[in-house]
Amino acid sequence: MQYQEEFSDAELARIIEEGLMYMCACPAQVAQGLRQLRELYRYQNQCMQDPANVSVVHQTICHSTILAHAQLQDCLNRVLELEQWDRATLRMPAGLRVRQLKELSGD
Repeated sequence: MQYQEEFSDAELARIIEEGLMYMCACPAQVAQGLRQLRELYRYQNQCMQDPANVSVVHQTICHSTILAHAQLQDCLNRVLELEQWDRATLRMPAGLRVRQLKELSGD
């Protein structure tokens, strides 16, 4: 069993970049969480290849990682929808960018 990627690693990086650029960390944190879950999943798969390891332990972690990944991916989809991000470019909407810039400048 493997997790389903609705967002590529490049798309997650784009969301994180937008969040950092406009000081809007929430979508970026969710994207970063997805990247970390993918790293965990890959690591556990490597552990399962070693016959000295207890495979069921790593299978359990992989299974939970798949479930968490799906839920967090759904969350990111919903956040992008609620904030009205451009899904083709994964750019933050202009209104939200302006708001973030105003908050930074103190206007």
